[in-house]
Amino acid sequence: MREIKKILIANRGEIACRIMWTCKEMGIRTVAVHSEADRDALHVKFADEAICIGPASSAESYLNIPAIISAAEITNVDAIHPGYGFLAESSTFATICEECNIKFIGPKPEIIKMMGDKVEARRTMQAAGVPILPGSPDPIADAEEAKKIAKEIGFPLIIKAAAGGGGRGMRIVREEKDLESQLETAQAEALAAFKDGSVYIERYIERPRHIEIQVLADEYGDCIHLGERECTIQRRHQKLLEEAPSPVLTAEQREQMGSVAVKACEEIGYSSAGTFEFLLDEDGSFYFMEMNTRIQVEHPVTEMVTLADIVYNQIRIARGETLSYKQEDVHIVGHSIECRINAEDPEKFTPSPGKITAFNIPGGPGVRVDTAVYPDYVVPPYYDSMIAKLIVQARTREGAIRRMRRALEMMVIEGIKTTIPLHQKIMENEKFQKGDFSTKFMEEFMEAENKKEKAEKASQ
Repeated sequence: MREIKKILIANRGEIACRIMWTCKEMGIRTVAVHSEADRDALHVKFADEAICIGPASSAESYLNIPAIISAAEITNVDAIHPGYGFLAESSTFATICEECNIKFIGPKPEIIKMMGDKVEARRTMQAAGVPILPGSPDPIADAEEAKKIAKEIGFPLIIKAAAGGGGRGMRIVREEKDLESQLETAQAEALAAFKDGSVYIERYIERPRHIEIQVLADEYGDCIHLGERECTIQRRHQKLLEEAPSPVLTAEQREQMGSVAVKACEEIGYSSAGTFEFLLDEDGSFYFMEMNTRIQVEHPVTEMVTLADIVYNQIRIARGETLSYKQEDVHIVGHSIECRINAEDPEKFTPSPGKITAFNIPGGPGVRVDTAVYPDYVVPPYYDSMIAKLIVQARTREGAIRRMRRALEMMVIEGIKTTIPLHQKIMENEKFQKGDFSTKFMEEFMEAENKKEKAEKASQ
């Protein structure tokens, strides 16, 4: 078993604090790294040691591998936890950690690289028996090849960046006349965002749901899943809120999707926490989309309904320990919803950095808040706009919605604009309450809200 007494957290914000919570419970010392802009950040205040690794720019700080490795060596840490985002899915960073005899808390570098290449990931999953959408087996070479593939799979289709995600380098094509121009646009976006212009093509599902399966796997071939998360409510391919379990998945579907994910982990020799993302069609068919080889933003909803501490399990696996429980020990209790609270104008979705003049965290039964924000904290303009995650749990989905409505009302953040009002409107939405939605929910929701606002203005 590897000794891990001190961990450097190569991240910032709420996920850095979240990792620290578990480290403190496990008696593990922590090292925070921070940019000059984050000198007063909460993760810096809570850590046992803290080191500045560069200016405000992510490229010069949180993505600066030499600076992070230097900080790790200076503080003599045993391991590095990358959190999510930044370097969490960098096979280069994972390799350098291992070469410096620092344990990277995550899967092996070669697995990260394999799953990071979306085309290679599709190939690997297909070989492991995971259902995939019809599409190109390799990156598209040119417009002629794209037209050939399009004729085979039909329209509509979607062009995706092979090296990335988050909606960048992604284009939906409904007619052949648009294929060439959209291909060029997607390639240019992918090159700008990921320094790799490779793209591939898949059949496009019009009204899917986005379902993901959380897995845990140790280094000895044992793997389990912790059920699913419903991540369908998105805007421009960015998740806004998540819940567990899904309001539409049956026990049989859950077992089928979970078993497929576990088998795939065993086939590729995966170890650590990971997430399989699937598209669920209206007819109940599901298809592999991608695998995230890290902890997810939305991991708390799984923790709430299974009582699993995913960070704890990541660290145990990194120490070379076996999984502490088997699949039959996993039970889903009640329902959990997470709302991502962003420092954004809820109508324009533009960033709203600045000083927080008032801050109140809701409490009461079944309420959890993951945040790195405090009164008088200044939200910097340099990083992702998410400043908190509000998570609730109740015995039923209806109860969880009522609890979230109450918690949102009691969550006070003043001095900046936040997405709290948007989440309040979503909780009141009839289709959301019924669980009747697809990935087009926000598009239809915003259109309905705009019509309502125009009608109200006209009546006045």
